[in-house]
Amino acid sequence: MILIDSSVWIDYFRGKATAEANKLDMLLGTQPLAIGDLILTEVLQGFGSDKEFNEAKKLLLTLEVVDLGGRDLAIQAAKHYRALRKLGITVRKTIDTIIATRCIENRFSLLYSDRDFDPFVTHLGLQSAL
Repeated sequence: MILIDSSVWIDYFRGKATAEANKLDMLLGTQPLAIGDLILTEVLQGFGSDKEFNEAKKLLLTLEVVDLGGRDLAIQAAKHYRALRKLGITVRKTIDTIIATRCIENRFSLLYSDRDFDPFVTHLGLQSAL
């Protein structure tokens, strides 16, 4: 399963031709894709018009929606954050730690364009989908 981060969805919906958005375009309809519940919120809250919101919601709800949180995952995410801090790496956003941890725990690949995920790939076994 490939989970798609909001950084890719935002570029995709804006029509920005990045390697990640192009990969997403190629994967849609051909592979099982997922979106995290919090990522769904991040993406949908960015639309200005009701029409764009509803069109995006229709597309996004064709994907598997994954619950990102929970007690055990929260604890594991804190451990991942602390492990990276011990290496001198500070992840800027808690949500990125949660997303990366869910992917690691469930063996999902992550399609992202946010550099905060790179240390999770390098040091903690997160699989990049690019």
